[in-house]
Amino acid sequence: MGTLTKYVPGSDPGASVGSHHAFRSWIPQKSKEMVPQSLQQVTKGVDQSEWRIPLSGNFGMEIARVLGGGVVPGSLILVGGDPGVGKSSLILQLASIMSENIGAGESSAVVYVSGEESIEQIGNRADRMSIKSRNLYLYSSTDIEDILDKIQPLSPRALIIDSIQTVYLRGFAGSAGNMTQVKECTSALLRFAKLTNIPVILIGHVTKTGDIAGPRLLEHIVDVVLYMEGERCLSHRLLRSVKNRFGSTDELGVFEMSGYGLQPVLNPTEMFLTEHDSDSEILAGLAVAVVLDGSRTFAIEVQALCVSGSPRNGEVVGIPRNRADIIISVLMKQAGLKLQDNAVFLNVVSGFMLTETAGDLAIAASICSSFLEYPIPNDIAFIGEVGLGGELRTVPRMDKRVLAIAKLGYKKCVVPKTSEKLLRPLNLELEILPCSNLKEVINTVFRPQG
Repeated sequence: MGTLTKYVPGSDPGASVGSHHAFRSWIPQKSKEMVPQSLQQVTKGVDQSEWRIPLSGNFGMEIARVLGGGVVPGSLILVGGDPGVGKSSLILQLASIMSENIGAGESSAVVYVSGEESIEQIGNRADRMSIKSRNLYLYSSTDIEDILDKIQPLSPRALIIDSIQTVYLRGFAGSAGNMTQVKECTSALLRFAKLTNIPVILIGHVTKTGDIAGPRLLEHIVDVVLYMEGERCLSHRLLRSVKNRFGSTDELGVFEMSGYGLQPVLNPTEMFLTEHDSDSEILAGLAVAVVLDGSRTFAIEVQALCVSGSPRNGEVVGIPRNRADIIISVLMKQAGLKLQDNAVFLNVVSGFMLTETAGDLAIAASICSSFLEYPIPNDIAFIGEVGLGGELRTVPRMDKRVLAIAKLGYKKCVVPKTSEKLLRPLNLELEILPCSNLKEVINTVFRPQG
């Protein structure tokens, strides 16, 4: 008895202004006198090249690429990802970089607030990652009002909250993490960021479906939404932007998890490739595709295995099943391959999910190689989409793909004939093999060398 408290919505006159009270002391005195300004007045004297907070070093440049050039003052950034993928490590390293690049007259403090770990635990993680920044301040709290009150004397350059699902506002009902608290805490931090011009970075948990926990409105409130992706069994991590009010959402950051934190991958094009002996028999059924993810180019290995007389259907890993079925059917109908009595197994090396149609040709070539038991030379790459008539179709950014594969030392590249004119002016040390359809590909790649 006596453990329940009656709560009547709206009965507390201070509840409606709970989120406003959280940062009341930060509001400029002249805020009431603010009036609409013309675009010319707003942009006068502002150097757009120096407006953002720069991020130095290879690690900082990788994050700046995804953000569109750096951290925008007064922005609210949300970073989501699966548990254990490295969100906290990424943001702790980012906080260290932001606290070191200080300009004249700028605040030097960056505050990292955790509602999940004690400051000793954060300090232990920072020591393991060799982070020694003097201007990085740690604080452990879950009360938004307390957090904003305690950081006021520091007037920080940036504020980091780990995570938004662990903090709460006193003026609203419910425990931390429920729909109302997540929405109101995010709204309060958004107003705080806009009024003070201090960027706020939030870490968010994700649900079983991969969405950020909380109301869908959460992603609409913030300025930038970043997702961190990666498999537990693999060391590579991808940071992509799904919403960015200050830049493109086509950029991709590539990192590798190590014992000292996340390290940038300087040449991501070849990170999914493995070395093989050119005379190795395992090259039968292996082909290299060139795909784009955002502005990044990746060379991906596709493996195929054709088993004749198998009573079971083949399995597909890393390729949409319906796409694989279409390519197998086209090879049977248009290229004349007798695959009816074969179980076809397909796999994309390194756990990459190949969804772009530019990988169609490599999938078809790997199936042909396994079925004909003819290894593909390891200096050939494949770029192109396969149509239902067996024809090869060009894909966007052919020039960028071919340039990337040429830098990796490939000597030949099979492409659709329609893209030959586009690629001819590039003058590369790479032989372009234009083909109109799959039959031409088979005659070009799988003919005996004289």
